Amino acid sequence: MRKLSRNDLCWCGSEKKYKNCHLQQDEKLSIMEAEGLIIPPREIIKTPEQIEGIRKSSQVTKKVLDMVAERIREGVTTDEINTWVHEYTLQLGAVPAPLNYMGYPKSVCISINEVVCHGIPSDRVLKNGDIVNVDVTSILNGYYGDASRMFIIGEASEEAVKLVKTAKECLDIGIEQVKPFATIGDIGYAIQKYAESKGYSVVREYGGHGIGIQFHEEPFVDHCAQKHTGMILVPGMTFTIEPMINEGTYRCKLLDDGWTALTADGKLTAQWEHTILVTEDGVEILT
Repeated sequence: MRKLSRNDLCWCGSEKKYKNCHLQQDEKLSIMEAEGLIIPPREIIKTPEQIEGIRKSSQVTKKVLDMVAERIREGVTTDEINTWVHEYTLQLGAVPAPLNYMGYPKSVCISINEVVCHGIPSDRVLKNGDIVNVDVTSILNGYYGDASRMFIIGEASEEAVKLVKTAKECLDIGIEQVKPFATIGDIGYAIQKYAESKGYSVVREYGGHGIGIQFHEEPFVDHCAQKHTGMILVPGMTFTIEPMINEGTYRCKLLDDGWTALTADGKLTAQWEHTILVTEDGVEILT
């Protein structure tokens, strides 16, 4: 990569001179890299144009989840929800990212009770007391936005309601750690500490991920980690935070379909997810 001079246009696409844009940040990152810290590659730091595209796609995802929230109820099948998501995503001018992604056969992931993630819609009927994660990713004009929410069907047990609430709190606590020059590890440390204080475990096998130009980008966002470890966060990074919180063991098992992940002990699990942007002074929740 050609070394920029102070008066060159910045590499980020802002049309500003390098000295008035990313020079100071890059000098700080160079020092951190020399100290052995992991700095983000430039290709995952989004330009203003890309950020706007990701923001718009993320709002499509939010609208789709809002629609699901209005319709989901006891007696509907997960295939019906898949149809809702597929058709409404197209109406909004986008396409559902999961469909045909690495062979995935549906337009949304729907994970019920002991299903940790990547549940495949089917003729399964939602029942009173189920807790359900609906995970939506939209592609709008080539940009991706990813989010998931938990839904409680009818009246669930006190234990299930508490788990769903704690999982949401874990997401919120993780997002609170995001700011320039913090680390990915800070996010996982805070989530793990809170979840375990409530008597739950945090899934290790799956985590958040960079997103925006592709479905999955760097960095991997581990929800169990040590403080001050992992990649440094800088403005312009976009990624998901999506902690999976289990009643029992954190271990998972995979069904023969190659997608559906279950808790190894059959106990309940819950997950919430947002796509976020690291800003100059903190974080913006895009979804």
